[in-house]
Amino acid sequence: MLTLVARPGEHSQQTVVIPLLGCAVVALMRRWPVPVLGVVTAGAGMTTATGHASLALGVLLGLALYFAALGLPRPRSIALAVTVTAMLGTAVLYSAFSGEPAQPAAEATQSLVPLAGAWFIADSVAARRRYQAGLAAQAQRERAAEVREERVRIAREMHDVVAHALAVITVQAGVGRCLAAKRPEEAAAALGSIETIGRTAQDELRVVLGLLRDEEAVAAPLAPVPRLIDLKDLADTVRASGVPVELRLAGTDLQLSPSLELTVYRVAQEALTNVVKHAPGAHVVAELIVSAGKVRLDIRDDGSPGYGEAPTGPGTGLGITGMRERIGAFGGWLEAGPVAGGGFRVTAEIPVEDVTS
Repeated sequence: MLTLVARPGEHSQQTVVIPLLGCAVVALMRRWPVPVLGVVTAGAGMTTATGHASLALGVLLGLALYFAALGLPRPRSIALAVTVTAMLGTAVLYSAFSGEPAQPAAEATQSLVPLAGAWFIADSVAARRRYQAGLAAQAQRERAAEVREERVRIAREMHDVVAHALAVITVQAGVGRCLAAKRPEEAAAALGSIETIGRTAQDELRVVLGLLRDEEAVAAPLAPVPRLIDLKDLADTVRASGVPVELRLAGTDLQLSPSLELTVYRVAQEALTNVVKHAPGAHVVAELIVSAGKVRLDIRDDGSPGYGEAPTGPGTGLGITGMRERIGAFGGWLEAGPVAGGGFRVTAEIPVEDVTS
């Protein structure tokens, strides 16, 4: 608790006002700093004007200014400090030119010294708090950006897995339905293909959804991440849906990063899935060339009646956007669009370094 004791001989008004102001500051300055500062400034001004300046009252005034300036922006705290100083200066001048007994200049201005010190301390503490708040806000924004990026990546993976699996399963189911009565053995083969595709999609979804689990949770066995070698199985799956695929691979024995191989696989998967959905029965040529300086993927089809004009299923355009985002993440480019004479073509190129055999 702050205790203020008046010296013998001081004015009786100071003896009463200072303890009251001290109690008010101690109890209320944290909750209402600016109003309390106004009360203390008024009391200090009246005391100084009567020729009885007090160092104890100056300390009390500095404490009130400290808490008031601490919660204000710097321009406002400067204005507040100047206002308080101007009021005390006016009180000192009034005391000097009034009929009150003259007081020494050092005693008359002793309230200003703790006032200046309190403001500089408050300004330093507020600047430190603003700096720390800025760092915390920046860290929060960076974390939010990382979360958004991770969500986009997971959504992209799920789109590729689910879209491919459902497109092929839908085509296979239609084939099985048409052949169920006349050629049951081929219908059974279509059902077997659906089962295989469904199990593969289930394993891949388990990989993706595993990213959303808690780190402490018991992880289920995960399927390996698709690589370039898995493009052969992907082509077989698409062929089973009734879309003839001619796969041409060159340089796939060169070692690439797993993330780059996954990206190339997903882009090829999305491009072939679009053929299954929008151009069933079209002939597809998928060509992948891996060299020491770049990876080039080219997937083109000869189209089907109505392809590019009235797709067989609804589309959102997110597939091509996702492919561009994947390729762009590695500094590459991707072009996708219809070709003259019918059909569709997806071409992507990614620069690579440090390719090993």
